[in-house]
Amino acid sequence: MSKKVMVATVKPFAPVAVDGIRKIVEGAGYELQVLEKYPDQQAFVNAVSDVEALIIRSDKVTREVMDNAPKLKIVVRAGAGYDNVELEAASEKGIVVMNTPGQNSNAVAELVFGLMIYMARRAYTGKAGTELKGKTLGLQAYGNVGRNVARIAHGFGMSVLAYDPFVPADSIRADDVEPVDSVEALYDRCDYVSLHIPAIKPTIKSINFALMSRMKEGAMVVNTARKEVIDEDGLKEMLEKRPDFRYVSDIAPDCKDKLLATYPDRVFFTTKKMGAQTLEANVNAALAAANQILGFFERGNTTFQVNK
Repeated sequence: MSKKVMVATVKPFAPVAVDGIRKIVEGAGYELQVLEKYPDQQAFVNAVSDVEALIIRSDKVTREVMDNAPKLKIVVRAGAGYDNVELEAASEKGIVVMNTPGQNSNAVAELVFGLMIYMARRAYTGKAGTELKGKTLGLQAYGNVGRNVARIAHGFGMSVLAYDPFVPADSIRADDVEPVDSVEALYDRCDYVSLHIPAIKPTIKSINFALMSRMKEGAMVVNTARKEVIDEDGLKEMLEKRPDFRYVSDIAPDCKDKLLATYPDRVFFTTKKMGAQTLEANVNAALAAANQILGFFERGNTTFQVNK
C-alpha cells in the first residue's frame, strides 16, 4: 500500500504549487490527499487518521492532531517558522518535524522594504517624507531573511548592522554588514530595526519599551517575524512618549484598533501576514516540502528537522 501524504492548508497554496506537489508525490508512487479551507480545527483532526506525512502552512499540528494520526511519521511546515507545531508532542511520538528554510526569504525581505518605504513616504499622502539612503538599518537575527534584507538595503545606500549571537561575526562581515555584540547596541545605533527572531521563551515580549526607547529620533521598528515578540504595553508606551517613533508590521498586535485610532500616521498593519504571500514563495516552499518528504522516506534525510 502506498504512503499517504496530506496537504492540509486552511489558507491554500496556489493551484500551481499544489500541481507541483502532486507531480512530486504521485511520481514517487505515493498517494496525495488535499485538505483546503477546512472549516475548523476539528475538521483537520478528523481528516488525518491514515496519513503518514503532512505538509502544512500556518495550520496547527497539535497533540490532538497527532493522537488522531497513528501512522504519522513526518510534518513539514512550508515556511521558516514552526511554532504552530507542538514539537514536544511530536518528539514523544517519534514524529519528525521540518521547516523549509530560505524558500520564503526573498519575499519577506521585499515586504520589509515595502513597509519601510510606505511609512517613510508618509503613506503616499503627499506629505514630505524621508529617504532610506544614508540611514542605518539594524537586523535582529541574521538568517536567510536577514541576509536578503541586507542585500536589498545595500542597494538603497543604507548602512547595515546585525545582531545574532548564533552567527559568527566573520560571516556577517563577509556580507558587508557590521556585527554588533548586543541587542542594546543595535537599537542604540539604528534608524530602522527589522525583526527576524522566532517566538520562543527568551524572545517573547522581548521588544519592550526599554529597548525601543534607545533608538534614534525618527526611528521605526519593522516586524515581519511574530506578533508575540512585541511587548504590547511597551509599544503603547513608546508611541505615547516618543511622537517621532513608528511601528509597522504584517502581524497586527492585539491592541491594533487602539493604536490605529490614536496614532494613524505612525502605525500600519497589513490585513493578514504577508511575508510569504508571493506566487514564487508559495511554489518554492510547497515543492521543497514535497521533496523533503520524499528525501525522508526514501533516504532517511532529516536535514531540516527542527525537533529532536
